[in-house]
Amino acid sequence: MLEIIYRDEYLVAVNKPHGLLVHRTKIAADADVFALQMLRDQLGVQVTPVHRIDRKTAGVLIFSLNTDINRAMNLLFDASAVEKRYLAIVRGYTPDSEIVDYPLRKDNGLLQQAVTAYRTIERVEVPVAFGKHQTQRYSLVEVNPKTGRMHQIRKHFNHLRHPIIGDRPHGCNKQNKLFKEKWGITTMMLHASELSFIHPITGKMIIIEAVLQPEFVNCLNVLGFTSSI
Repeated sequence: MLEIIYRDEYLVAVNKPHGLLVHRTKIAADADVFALQMLRDQLGVQVTPVHRIDRKTAGVLIFSLNTDINRAMNLLFDASAVEKRYLAIVRGYTPDSEIVDYPLRKDNGLLQQAVTAYRTIERVEVPVAFGKHQTQRYSLVEVNPKTGRMHQIRKHFNHLRHPIIGDRPHGCNKQNKLFKEKWGITTMMLHASELSFIHPITGKMIIIEAVLQPEFVNCLNVLGFTSSI
């Protein structure tokens, strides 16, 4: 059963677990469980996702309950009128803050503008020897994507040489192997923690928050992060 974190007569939001697809897709033939069908069966009504988050990403996922609100919410997302907040654990020590303005290429070769802002919440150094280094460094970051390109956050942090832990194929295979073999961690450490927007029907400011999934909390504890988030 999905955790419902917001509901009114127009919208419903869930805290999607890591590894759960939003809906059926040809590129993931191995999956037979989907958030769309789960929520539909759970509520007993038709629902439509108004945006997407990656299968490997956990956190806030919003569904509409009718076609009019779905259209209105799509317009908000298209106009970048929805503020998004993510949390991620990445390799290395990131700067205190940064705005990444780096275009990303679509499958058809077309370049699209992509902008991501982030700030560093905490940095840790773990006394584990691996490769050429006797210790390993990681950062916990808060991320605010300003555009909504496919895998934007993942690609931007890989571009910065601070790949997200557990990311495949945009991450670091060596670090992913370390996390799997030493700590049994294979989950990608990216969480959609908050979405905020002006409700297109009521006109009220809506802030939807999703607590961290257990896998993310476990990784924070394993690495020794202490910040309250």
